[in-house]
Amino acid sequence: MRHGNFTWLIKRKEKHFVDLHRELRTYKTFLRIPLPSRRQLEDYLNKLLKMPMYRNYHMEFIDVSQLSFIHDLGPKGLEGMVLKRSGGHRIPGLNCCGHSKMCYRWSKRWMVVKDSFLVLMKPDSGAISFVLLVDKVFDIKMETKDTETKHGVRVDCLSRTLVLKFTSYRHARWWGQAVDDFVRKYGSNFLKDHRFGSFANEQKNIPSKWYVNGKQYMEDVANALEEAEEEIFITDWWLSPEIFLKRPVVEGNRWRLDSILKRQAQKGVRIFVMLYKEVELALGINSEYSKRTLLQLHPNIKVMRHPDHVSSSVYLWAHHEKIVVIDQSVAFVGGIDLAYGRWDDVEHRLTDIGSVTRTFPVSAENTSEGSPSMASQSNGPSTVHTNGKSLPVDTVDQPKLKGQGKTKKTRFSIRRHLQKHGLAPADTAQDLQADVIGLMGNTRFWHGKDYCNFVHKDWVQLDKPFDDFIDRHITPRMPWHDIASVVHGKAARDVARHFIQRWNFTKVRKSLSYPYLVPKSHTTANEIKYQVPGCTQTNVQVLRSASDWSAGIKYHEESIHTAYVNAIENSEHYIYIENQFFISCAENKVVQNKIGDAIAKRIIKAYRDGKKYRVYVVTPLLPGFEGNINTGGGSAIQAVMHFNYRKKFPYDQWMNYISFGGLRTHAELEGKLVTELIYVHSKMLIADDNTVIIGSANINDRSMLGKRDSEVAVIFEDIHTVKSVMDGQEYQAGRFGLSLRLECFRMILGANTDPSIDVTDPISDQFYKEVWMTTAARNATIYQKVFRCLPSSDVRSIFELDGFLSKPGLEKEEPARAQEELKKIRGFLVQFPLQFLSEQNLLPPIGSKESMVPMDVWT
Repeated sequence: MRHGNFTWLIKRKEKHFVDLHRELRTYKTFLRIPLPSRRQLEDYLNKLLKMPMYRNYHMEFIDVSQLSFIHDLGPKGLEGMVLKRSGGHRIPGLNCCGHSKMCYRWSKRWMVVKDSFLVLMKPDSGAISFVLLVDKVFDIKMETKDTETKHGVRVDCLSRTLVLKFTSYRHARWWGQAVDDFVRKYGSNFLKDHRFGSFANEQKNIPSKWYVNGKQYMEDVANALEEAEEEIFITDWWLSPEIFLKRPVVEGNRWRLDSILKRQAQKGVRIFVMLYKEVELALGINSEYSKRTLLQLHPNIKVMRHPDHVSSSVYLWAHHEKIVVIDQSVAFVGGIDLAYGRWDDVEHRLTDIGSVTRTFPVSAENTSEGSPSMASQSNGPSTVHTNGKSLPVDTVDQPKLKGQGKTKKTRFSIRRHLQKHGLAPADTAQDLQADVIGLMGNTRFWHGKDYCNFVHKDWVQLDKPFDDFIDRHITPRMPWHDIASVVHGKAARDVARHFIQRWNFTKVRKSLSYPYLVPKSHTTANEIKYQVPGCTQTNVQVLRSASDWSAGIKYHEESIHTAYVNAIENSEHYIYIENQFFISCAENKVVQNKIGDAIAKRIIKAYRDGKKYRVYVVTPLLPGFEGNINTGGGSAIQAVMHFNYRKKFPYDQWMNYISFGGLRTHAELEGKLVTELIYVHSKMLIADDNTVIIGSANINDRSMLGKRDSEVAVIFEDIHTVKSVMDGQEYQAGRFGLSLRLECFRMILGANTDPSIDVTDPISDQFYKEVWMTTAARNATIYQKVFRCLPSSDVRSIFELDGFLSKPGLEKEEPARAQEELKKIRGFLVQFPLQFLSEQNLLPPIGSKESMVPMDVWT
């Protein structure tokens, strides 16, 4: 085809243009055009479609639009002008015009059919007016009784019923059949009912990576955000704009989340953020502040909160998922919110690393208001702590205590010093003044609200992010243990598709002018432009808990729950669980999820078969609600404890099969010994060193049943094996699953610092009894002897608390001996105190605000 002025082509109406029209109507024929010529043709037509004077005529003459030849949107399908009937969205309480034809309104729309979605666009502006995703209930109906319209076509999916009207019976039949044929040919995978009832198919050979704790996770998220070229999707239960994703801070505010997003938005990247809109009287995460802060950064950043409690009457359930998606090509999924308190590493410190001795003036252009870089420093040790290294302050060129800063030469000197010690990349040309601010101003890991202990005190004044709300000299922080993952390619497309479904549903519900989002095609998913380093290939399937209220779908989905039960039932040797909750009581009518039942049945089977089988469960020692455990805890803590402690398993020898543990650590704070539990926020299961589930779903009804909290998870199945050991025998373990289990076991058992601890064999008697159980029991005994800490199985009712706490621990009576005892601690694992307050009714007392909340909230 010759290129030139479009008007000239119309006037000539040469035969090759008519032939092109026919070619474009059939994608199979279009594919026969050699790729270089096809790309030139696509580029040419796309340029024309951006010109308003040609758009309308171009659309109707050759059936193309501005979405026709976008490579990542996949095959070109049928396009044309249709009449669309109003209504049809799945919005509870708002479908007022479903049966009365008097309510119907018909609008002229341009419809584009793609392999996995249909798009309606306004002809005058080309703006997308709706996106309909192809799914397992996608169906085309053309009978009058189904369409309630003469010459109509009805398109059904989980989210909407779309009714179209045409000029004749034959025209309607042709459109209906053409749409159905194209979708079934190119989008057949989306029409199937996938394993576990998931909306997403199993994806093969996906580059995958796990994360233990937030340090590496947030660093990889930061690097991936920097690589975004088109769009960024983020959804969190809680998001704190001012958190630092790379720590300690040696480059000013460069790696602060809000700074990264603003920088990318300025480059033209479109950023879409969905936040859980909390009930403010019950929860103090201040999502309104987060939304307002992000919106002020740049017009390319769009933020929505959901649900609107007044209009939707959804008070009890939350959007709990944690997702970051870059260009629909890289997707981070797990339990880590981009929020305060989540950044931690393998050391699980109770105290910060402190800061440098001196202060100095900085220019306003290099810091934002309230930045930690401007916080004045108290006198302290004359060292700089960063990246695990301690540098004497006098080895770094000091800024003058008086005057307006340093010379350029001095800033380069500091830069070279950072590079020499491996603290700054040699090939990055960052703002040198920012390096000075980051290094000399404040090198804490946790700034302001990020230093937290939420059982001691919940967050306050989140609009003042760099103001401490806990006295660091008195109260240790609560370490945060968590698990996350990243997937690429088709799996990332699936995560993005879930986000898009939620975004479009929320946009319609809130009647916002924000744009609709469209999913990229799986046909181009393997063209990965950026891959997170350190990945292993696995087979992957994306799972979720979603329903009408959370995603606007007709039938709820609980594929996470189904996958958990399946993994447990089919495990041969062991399962290892880390989870924030374990509310899944066997044969308990109050709790409905089947995870506890599946574990009990699997243990019974092992017992009857006389075979070795282990279950490891690691969960927080206390629920994460503010309350004083020394007086029995708040009502919220007690309510969750009531259901957490109802763990019932058969046979007297159940301890040979299952172990419950928690995590605890200790430190010295202002010359005093202190201890604190490590808050386990993970939502992870490993089975047999070859199957892993990582996500946001807790083991409780809220997360698992699908109709309550919204969640997202990923199941990883290994395809590459390595030699390992299982009960003393050689075993082919999965590379992904084995490496994750070993990392967790080494950290919590202390094998990282004590190489004599062998964690290779997860089910042998030597490991289970002499390493795991012995370490947990020894650590728990030492902590109780030294600190008299709670929770403890020695306290079975509230009335025993005072007597228990009246006896001082070694840290008060004999500090030197306490130090010697603490040297025997290995790792962080402690026995879970299953008898703590076992004789106490922990349900909320009558008259308390917690007692007025439905029981479902706590389960």
